Amino acid sequence: MSHLKIISGTANKALAQEIVDYLGISLTKAQISRFSDGEIYVQIDESVRGADVFLIQSLSSPVNDNIMELLVCLDALKRSSASSITVVVPYYAYARQDRKVLPRVPISAKLLADLITVAGATRIMSMDLHAGQIQGFFDIPVDHLYAAPIMLKYIRENLKSEDYVIVSPDAGGVERARYYARKLGCTIAIIDKRRPAPNVSEIMHIVGEVEGKTAIIVDDIVDTAGTLTNAAKALKEEGAKEIYACCTHPVLSGNAIEKINSSPLKELVVTNTITFKQPVPTDKIKVLSVGNLIGEAIRRVHHKESLSAIFE
Repeated sequence: MSHLKIISGTANKALAQEIVDYLGISLTKAQISRFSDGEIYVQIDESVRGADVFLIQSLSSPVNDNIMELLVCLDALKRSSASSITVVVPYYAYARQDRKVLPRVPISAKLLADLITVAGATRIMSMDLHAGQIQGFFDIPVDHLYAAPIMLKYIRENLKSEDYVIVSPDAGGVERARYYARKLGCTIAIIDKRRPAPNVSEIMHIVGEVEGKTAIIVDDIVDTAGTLTNAAKALKEEGAKEIYACCTHPVLSGNAIEKINSSPLKELVVTNTITFKQPVPTDKIKVLSVGNLIGEAIRRVHHKESLSAIFE
């Protein structure tokens, strides 16, 4: 793997270290710092000429700082004659702005895709994109990874139940719920949700049978936790025995932790696509690592092997 180089932005240092440990290599040395006025300075301290470079950077809070850092790193790598530059974005920001829902609004997910491509990326790798069509916003290859294998392994080993029901918190997540249900051999339920304003959700009713069952809510993002905790309350009112949740990206903004602590949720299982401040802020949250999964995906891309076998 002499021509494989892994560079980490500041948003995912711990995850990047897990990835290189899995691959048996070291992180490529780079300086990423700020001038006193906040401008970003990047210098790659090793030659990357002719190398397959994988740049790891989640676009989590502070979102816009991390995006700019990613773009500056890309420009540095492009001007350093890297053979290829794959941007590994475990969490893709602005993904919820993937279409026009009102007049005179942007499609910010597409704008971000254009910025990444123009800055020099030749490939992008991301995990559990909020909307599958975001792959089509790029004119470069996109590798879409899924946390489902990690979540399913945890469910089978730790959430013992004779009667699961997988719950989609909205109509958009039905396909994800069906995948989990098929793998676990159980039924699904759907929350009929209305969103009167951004980051505000109202639960209408539940489609499906949940009474007396262990309900597992599956979603891609938990931000303010309003949708998640409202869904948990509705499931409890409908007679669910125990309520768990699996969400890939723990944005957890605002008073999300307080909402989770006061909800009927027994446990929220998330991944480290977004770095947590240690210790984890509540005992209800269990963090699983995607380091080995992303490391294996990088190894397969570098050696031009199939990725689909990882998720079969």
